[in-house]
Amino acid sequence: MELKNIKSVYFLGAGGIGMSALVRYFLREGKVVAGYDRTPSELTSRLIEEGAQLHFEEDTAAIPQECRDKESTLVVYTPAIPKGHKEWEYFRNKGFAIKKRAEVLGIITRDRRGVCAAGTHGKTTTSTMTAHLLHQSHVDCAAFLGGISKNYKSNLIVTDKSDLVVIEADEYDRSFLQLTPYVAAITSADPDHLDIYGNKENYLEAFAQFTELIRPDGYLIMHEGLEVEPRTQQGVKCYTYGRHSGDFHARNIRIGGGTIIFDYCSPFGDIKDVELGVPVSINIDNGIASMAMAQICGATDDEIRQGMKSFAGADRRFDFHIKDDSLVLLSDYAHHPDEIKACAESMKALYSDRKISVIFQPHLFSRTADFYKEFARSLSLFDEVILTEIYPAREEPMPGVTSRLIFDLLAPDVEKTMCSRSEVLSIVEARKNDFQVLVSLGAGDIENDVPRMAEILKNR
Repeated sequence: MELKNIKSVYFLGAGGIGMSALVRYFLREGKVVAGYDRTPSELTSRLIEEGAQLHFEEDTAAIPQECRDKESTLVVYTPAIPKGHKEWEYFRNKGFAIKKRAEVLGIITRDRRGVCAAGTHGKTTTSTMTAHLLHQSHVDCAAFLGGISKNYKSNLIVTDKSDLVVIEADEYDRSFLQLTPYVAAITSADPDHLDIYGNKENYLEAFAQFTELIRPDGYLIMHEGLEVEPRTQQGVKCYTYGRHSGDFHARNIRIGGGTIIFDYCSPFGDIKDVELGVPVSINIDNGIASMAMAQICGATDDEIRQGMKSFAGADRRFDFHIKDDSLVLLSDYAHHPDEIKACAESMKALYSDRKISVIFQPHLFSRTADFYKEFARSLSLFDEVILTEIYPAREEPMPGVTSRLIFDLLAPDVEKTMCSRSEVLSIVEARKNDFQVLVSLGAGDIENDVPRMAEILKNR
């Protein structure tokens, strides 16, 4: 099936952050777009406003008539959809063209120069930052992002002025192996998704395979210290980056007064006095990777400096909801021990004189079983931990795997509380006058409570 011959697209899992960018893309292409998602959200409400026909009950009768012709309908699904899903079975039994999100993204972007950010963590911020640097420059770009850009209020950027397309290269289910990068950055490779990969070796092997896909005229930029062994094609130019060393690095870092400023050092020319629009220390690393990719693609020094300062961030990535002298409320998508560690260290660097409390909702039984010791170590970097039950997402419960595994291993000097998910707002209300810095962490539905947390805390 040629994409140009498609009249309608049906999404199974339409409300996922990666899927929703494709929903928006096909709406802009003038296709009939419909689909299913398990849970309504602010994002699905926006997609409906933009023209998508979405429903939230597993029901074949809800499939629009326009999406019942297998000759002109493409079905796109996320791996999180269970194989026994009634609508998935309907399309499969009727012989429809059914493709994973990653396959469709690969097809759409194959004839463009892909600028891809991959990694266990950092990829959403790095891809969103890179997209902003390029889109606001004379170079321009399109983008398919794994988070909502605060600058553009969307996870999709379109343009007819450039053949560059920034893509968040997701390793889940080996999705990033559908891409053909022109420039690729690997931010990190700490084992994750072991329910898919089985072990660390297979996880690292997938990243090595990803490097094989870079075009012969392309570039690989990899964070120093990673265990990935690149296998690039002949002609690919390979570089390293890091905060203090590597081909691309920072120098003269100045942190204070709510700002972070540094000098960017590069084989393509240094840029002095770069100010981070989102001043948390991990964004020094993310910023170096983003600036390197933007520089390679032709953005000027002034455009890069201006773009870094005006970058507003991505939703749920170091997302400040309150930031004043007496109170800070931040939410972050962190759901891996190393992401939590990076968040804790960044917040302690910014607010060394304040008590930092965290509310954490673990994501997936399998990830908790694999990393509960590491979760406990990372969470122990905070002064106080409020821990909820595990968000199951696509999984069924696993015997013996609960948040208690993490809770019991927290450091003895950490204040700690176990609570149900439904009790979170009551705890914030009861203790609203106690918090100095409050961080909400997790990839589950804990984010839904953050607007109400902000209201409670602003009225204390």
